[in-house]
Amino acid sequence: MSTSPTPQQQRPPRRAASARASSYDESLVDAELQAYLGNSPSRRIKRLRRLSADERQRETDTEAQIALSLGFPIDELLPAERPLLAAPDADAPNDYIVVRNHILASWRADPRVPLPRARVLETVAASYDHLVAAAHGFLSREGHVNFGVSAAFPAAPPADAPQRPAASVLVVGAGLAGLAAARQLLRFGLRVLVLEGRARPGGRVYTSRLGGDQAAAAVELGGSIITGIHGNPLGVLARQLGIPLHKVRDRCPLYHPDGRTVATRLDRSVDLVFNRLLDHATSLRESLKDAAEKISLGEGIETLRRLYHVLRSEEEREVLDWHLANLEFSNAGCLSELSLAHWDQDDQYEMGGDHCFLAGGNSRLVHALCDGVPVLYEKTVEQIQHGEDGVSVTVEGGQVFQADMALCTVPLGVLKSGSIEFDPKLPENKLGAIQRLGFGLLNKVAMVFPSVFWDEDIDTFGCLNKESSKRGEFFLFYSYHTVSGGAVLVALVAGEAALEFEKVDPVVTLHRVLGILRGIYGPKGVTVPDPIQSVCTRWGSDPLCCGSYSHIRVGSSGTDYDILAESVSDDRLFFAGEATNRAYPATMHGALLSGLREASRILRASESRVNSDHKKYALQKSIRPPDGILEDLFTEPDLEFGRFSFVSSSMTPDDPESEGLLRITLEKHLLLHPEKPVLEGDQKDQKPAAEKKAAQEAFHLYATVSREQANQLQLAGDDDRARLALLCKDLGVKLMGYDFTCDVGNSLVLSILSARKARKRLQRPKNSKVAQ
Repeated sequence: MSTSPTPQQQRPPRRAASARASSYDESLVDAELQAYLGNSPSRRIKRLRRLSADERQRETDTEAQIALSLGFPIDELLPAERPLLAAPDADAPNDYIVVRNHILASWRADPRVPLPRARVLETVAASYDHLVAAAHGFLSREGHVNFGVSAAFPAAPPADAPQRPAASVLVVGAGLAGLAAARQLLRFGLRVLVLEGRARPGGRVYTSRLGGDQAAAAVELGGSIITGIHGNPLGVLARQLGIPLHKVRDRCPLYHPDGRTVATRLDRSVDLVFNRLLDHATSLRESLKDAAEKISLGEGIETLRRLYHVLRSEEEREVLDWHLANLEFSNAGCLSELSLAHWDQDDQYEMGGDHCFLAGGNSRLVHALCDGVPVLYEKTVEQIQHGEDGVSVTVEGGQVFQADMALCTVPLGVLKSGSIEFDPKLPENKLGAIQRLGFGLLNKVAMVFPSVFWDEDIDTFGCLNKESSKRGEFFLFYSYHTVSGGAVLVALVAGEAALEFEKVDPVVTLHRVLGILRGIYGPKGVTVPDPIQSVCTRWGSDPLCCGSYSHIRVGSSGTDYDILAESVSDDRLFFAGEATNRAYPATMHGALLSGLREASRILRASESRVNSDHKKYALQKSIRPPDGILEDLFTEPDLEFGRFSFVSSSMTPDDPESEGLLRITLEKHLLLHPEKPVLEGDQKDQKPAAEKKAAQEAFHLYATVSREQANQLQLAGDDDRARLALLCKDLGVKLMGYDFTCDVGNSLVLSILSARKARKRLQRPKNSKVAQ
């Protein structure tokens, strides 16, 4: 994806009393795990041996609850697990399920390091070794364990991974789905290239820096909230990177347009009515059965409101409108479009726990996912050809890339727009799902102020609107002052108002927002200053997304998400993104999980055709670095000493574990035959012209090394011969010529290019469109 501005939740609770702000650490969720797993395998073994039957049962129950939070059933197999087991184990799977849950809980206790099968075997009786092998292999391949962005999980296969023919994969889109898939595929040993239409990664997850170069604040213009921390893979990435999370506090005061606070009694009574209306809507669809498929949620709620004669006063109507706007925000769609029958089909999968902001912005996760992944930016895809021989992807300008398989992660809005031509056309059932599913809109006005003038003990506050048609206009404000490094407020625009918003001049929009804020805080004696900088989003007008995130429209159902996720052309073309995840649509974690899912499917497809007679497209032939690219790379090396220079593939080139390319510069006269007589005196002038030229020219040899190894070479003294001996003999590194480096190391070269461009972008002053 590319994912979306993420919904806070389906029915956001706003009533719990708020405590003072505190940093939220997901490791607290696993405190019980740490207590019984201990700090080492040996402690775990000893503890298991001295546990009573009741204690072991409690541990088994705890591990089952953790597995449940990760989307696994407590007492049955997933459909994909049954084929892994022999008939007796599949028919009586309890032992396998206990082992599987134990592996999930063990890795979640410390996801910063890999959990090898050998360590699991140390904690499980030998009679279950075959179950450990089946469960560990399945969970690793499917991306449930041993994934992420820490140094222990680089975008490369482990050193002990078996050598096998590597299929080539083109990933379209560098959002969360595309990057997660690409990173996982690289760890599986496949050859991968990501094509991204924007000049940055992240797609609909976009953290901008506003407020000036010296004290720029991180502002989320796209996906912003980690919705439910329990079991959330984004929480895993944050833990691996050591990034703190801030719990979004529950208290959300509501204000009338004239600045009065909505009375607590009125607030609670309307909140109760709102939730009862939703409960009655559920009963209504059950009684209507198939007829509910043609009715919108908005129509159902309005019918029930009139039927029960609720909320007759103007104040009550305004508060209810606020709740309805919040519901439209959660679904990125107008209630008149949402399906009464299926709008909340994903509620049963909702991740538990707090909703959180990530300190410093979600781009920190995006850039970590990018590390080591070859991405070509500003490559807008126009056509995807797919068939039994492979795939061919054409980008704007006519450049063509070919590979064995492709993964399309573009937003549903782009698929709806038809801007990408598929040849042959996609199957009718997939085209139907694309047409039926809804893709709505959420926009934002982000503002950086000189200081915080609002209540610092809240993260959200709402504002009512007198006009129902404008109920979603600036109805909710998010405060990011706890995590952004600045006094940041973001006003949300949802529903019909989000559509109209994109037609209004940003300066006019900003004045409206400031009018609302001054209406709220002016009567309290608080001066609302002009913002230092502001930005208005236009996600609907962006041709690379055409909206914000998906929802189930009238006539659609959760099945359409599954159809959108199906591969085509005999597993040559795959699809990922939040709109392909039936359990977690419209969320950032849903996008990431869909990428991990498709990486596993692509691996299985590549393995199934290793020995087939299908023609293979060679990725390195179509994307081999152009002539002169290596020379360009080394014009600005990250390290340079003697005849040696080094360039890193990492966003942080000082990372000792980052992989890079080493170049050794030699003169061609060193290649002359050593037994050739030495010329003296006037004879020197009689050397053949070709030999003279050769003596003056240089040639280069290359090697793949880590930054740590490059540092070793630099510190080995000033003798380049000694350095060369250290490189080849002690470190065991093999040297390569130009052609071999381009053919075999193309992924590394592209990663270096991608990292270098990304570093330059981060150093470049931001030129955002602003309204001030």
